[in-house]
Amino acid sequence: MATYEVKSEITGTVCKVTVYVGDHVAEDDPLVFVESMKMEIPVVAPRGGRVTEIRVAEGDSIGEGDVTAILE
Repeated sequence: MATYEVKSEITGTVCKVTVYVGDHVAEDDPLVFVESMKMEIPVVAPRGGRVTEIRVAEGDSIGEGDVTAILE
């Protein structure tokens, strides 16, 4: 099965991770919330699938284009 990298569209700090490895998600489900300019912005699943890897943790600083999770 193909894998898909879920990337952040903004720079900020990871304030919440809402999924675990093995979870099944639907398109547009929030995976991670990033705090930027005092707002919490969700990083959503671009398609449905199973979370096989989470590459960020709460408190991590991330940049635009950084991979947050891997879906299968």
